[in-house]
Amino acid sequence: MTVVEPAVRVGARWIGGFAVAWLGVWLAQLTVIQLLLPAQVAGTTGEHGFVDTIMRFGWVSAAAGVAALIAFPVVGALSDATVSRFGRRRPWIAVGTALFAAGLLLLGLQTSVVGIALAWCVALAGFAAVSSALTALIADQVPVEQRGVVSAFVSVPQAAGTILGLLLVEALALSRAGSYALVALVLVVLVVPLLLRIPDAPASAPAARPGIRQMTASLWIDPRTHPDFAWTLTGRLLVNLGNALGTSLLLYWLADGLGDPHAEDDLIPLVLVYLVALVVASLVAGRASDRTGRRRAFVGAAAALQAVAGLLLALVPSYGTTLVGGALLGAGYGVFLAVDQALATQVLPDPQDRGKDLGIMNVALAVPQAFGPIVGAALIVASGGFGALFVGAGVLSALGAVSVSRVRGVA
Repeated sequence: MTVVEPAVRVGARWIGGFAVAWLGVWLAQLTVIQLLLPAQVAGTTGEHGFVDTIMRFGWVSAAAGVAALIAFPVVGALSDATVSRFGRRRPWIAVGTALFAAGLLLLGLQTSVVGIALAWCVALAGFAAVSSALTALIADQVPVEQRGVVSAFVSVPQAAGTILGLLLVEALALSRAGSYALVALVLVVLVVPLLLRIPDAPASAPAARPGIRQMTASLWIDPRTHPDFAWTLTGRLLVNLGNALGTSLLLYWLADGLGDPHAEDDLIPLVLVYLVALVVASLVAGRASDRTGRRRAFVGAAAALQAVAGLLLALVPSYGTTLVGGALLGAGYGVFLAVDQALATQVLPDPQDRGKDLGIMNVALAVPQAFGPIVGAALIVASGGFGALFVGAGVLSALGAVSVSRVRGVA
């Protein structure tokens, strides 16, 4: 069956509901990663020092990354085959949101590293499920020439959600369990309007739900047959891992790398600089990419900006240069998020498997964030400082730019 790409442009109401849902998703994930989870893990280490804290945080994140690695493509494949009067994607947005919120509530009750890791696995599996279904809506309903702008409204809420979450948690000063409950509540409140309003037509005919063997086999996409998909996926992995190295350990960098006694307070202006740059760059690049029809050049420039930021942080370690590096990282990642998402929708092997294939792509978006802390911790331990962490961020981002430059089917 030939699948026709959507031709009718989505309106402001569609984009608004989509952006608000992503605001809830990003606020829940990134507030935890940037503040709540590092502080919670640090509380389990006693007097063992920052190296032990970073290693524990890395292992917790890596365990949850495995859960996301499985959930992203599996939920995508299941949503492709879902027949429901509520549509294909909406049921999985609902299931993912509920699982994500439940994991957050459970996380707030944990006091051991094992308990924290298991609860974060549940939460991140829910995040992967809701993200997979939301991303598939772009390919399902947004015309190619509008995807840069719409993809920017995935990254702009990421910026707003992070700073709003940090400000809420710091301002209300709730208990750990209360902070997690607040984040879970905001997640649900912001996603529900999308579930009630966004169109998601039911499948016209029953689809065969894939068995385990069939689903497992479908996750392999031959890079020789679909090289553009493979190069885009590789570039996304490298750039996102580079960004994760540059951002996921910022609290530890301020506290232990720079010896900042006010690290938690100083994290907020740093994150704000990063996110303002991300928002502006994302909106400008998304629109420019749609107008010119070009994707690869923007993604390459984004990766190059991140590479420069990583090298700057490694060579000139101070709070001032950290702010400059944060702005460069934010600008580069903002461009990348907007344009790379649009590029990803244009290199899919089979339009009928959009959910599954974008789920595989999204592994390269979220899993590096999960594994970034353990890779970063290993670099810090091996080198005895944070310099190798930021050099690694720069090198990986530069390699990501090279990989995207190999894409041939999209300008």
